[in-house]
Amino acid sequence: MATAQQQWWFCTRHNTVEGPDTDCPGKDLLGPYATREEAANALEKVKERNEEWDAQE
Repeated sequence: MATAQQQWWFCTRHNTVEGPDTDCPGKDLLGPYATREEAANALEKVKERNEEWDAQE
């Protein structure tokens, strides 16, 4: 697992990638992710997971 200094988040309020020093509240964040690139693709990952879960129903 990544350390706090290596964690990245995706802010759904601002649609931006945020580092460990983000001021955004947890309710607006997806993550943590180990890389900035993973955080940037957070919404696509959410979409993929939702489609997988919908297919299981």
